[in-house]
Amino acid sequence: MDGEPGMKIVVTGARGLLGWHAAARLHARNCDARFRGDAEPFELVCLDRDAFGDDANLAAAISGADAVLNFAGINRGTDDDVEAGNPAIATRLVEGCKAAGAAPHIVYANSVHCSRDNSYGRSKAGAARILRDFAGSKFTDLVLPHIFGECARPDYNNVTATLIDRIARGETPEINPNGAVELLHAGEAADLAIAAALEGGPDLLEPQGRKLKVSELYDTLLGFHASYTGNVFPDLLDPFDLALFNSYRTGLYPQHYPRMLKLNSDARGTLFEAAKGGNASQSFLSTTAPGIRRGDHFHTSLVERFLVVRGEAVIRIRKVLTDEVETFTVSGREPAAIDMPPLHTHHIENTGKGELLTYFWAHRMFEPLNPDTFADPVLGAD
Repeated sequence: MDGEPGMKIVVTGARGLLGWHAAARLHARNCDARFRGDAEPFELVCLDRDAFGDDANLAAAISGADAVLNFAGINRGTDDDVEAGNPAIATRLVEGCKAAGAAPHIVYANSVHCSRDNSYGRSKAGAARILRDFAGSKFTDLVLPHIFGECARPDYNNVTATLIDRIARGETPEINPNGAVELLHAGEAADLAIAAALEGGPDLLEPQGRKLKVSELYDTLLGFHASYTGNVFPDLLDPFDLALFNSYRTGLYPQHYPRMLKLNSDARGTLFEAAKGGNASQSFLSTTAPGIRRGDHFHTSLVERFLVVRGEAVIRIRKVLTDEVETFTVSGREPAAIDMPPLHTHHIENTGKGELLTYFWAHRMFEPLNPDTFADPVLGAD
């Protein structure tokens, strides 16, 4: 893997929804290069709140940076705290750049609310001015509508995640009949930010989202839930529907895992339905020898199901760029579907004494030029 050092990209707010999605996509490109034996294209530096608040750590992180994706921000608190918070973060970033002698291209995750005369709008607009004044032509103002996506936090200014949480709990939320949102998937926003960093611009990006009433969003999520709990995958041809469904099903992880399947038995034997619905789906069977693992990869959008038909196994799933591993023990005696959340690396290991037979299902046929599969060990280098 010899080669020139990769482009250094710093992601602030890396534990937040947008920051994590952006960092995970940069990580995916590094994983892809590693798998091919090439040099990693990026030196990825993720800054959380603690590191961002330390002068020495901040300067060290930014030193030599080619780009900063600034997703750190404040959107909750008193009006005074919110209004002061985002300009303060922008000022810290500028101070860190000056201390490190760095002049990176800065992509700022702004909000469509920046034009409004309220504490949050003024806060976001003020932060943009501070960053633009410092970076000049090396600044991209990414003005975003309402963001949704996998691993968004419910009850934290994210209506989609909150509705998913209520549906999963079997609760009926109160919905303003006049409420409306313009939704953009976090992955799409992250891709725009990365492209701006790589291309050095433009100075302004204003992506459009999907406009719909909150009641329409709720009805769509309810429809997903009704189908999915009935072991039927919905129509996923529309990329927006795919992103929304992935957000819904990731909201069920890990509390509502695994999904036990109905086993029909009689004197002839047993029968169960493995997967239904989808569009141009693909399914296959594999055998695995005792002690062997399959997988150790993740996807950005693929809907994939693992289902042990015969034998004993464990399935491990880790949220990328974290140490958060969930382990599920599965057996062919009790059919249980494990559907892999996007941006979570996973593998299956045969823990039995005999051959393991596993059924795999994906919502679309495999595309060699777009495999959406990134090698990443669940348990590290072991």
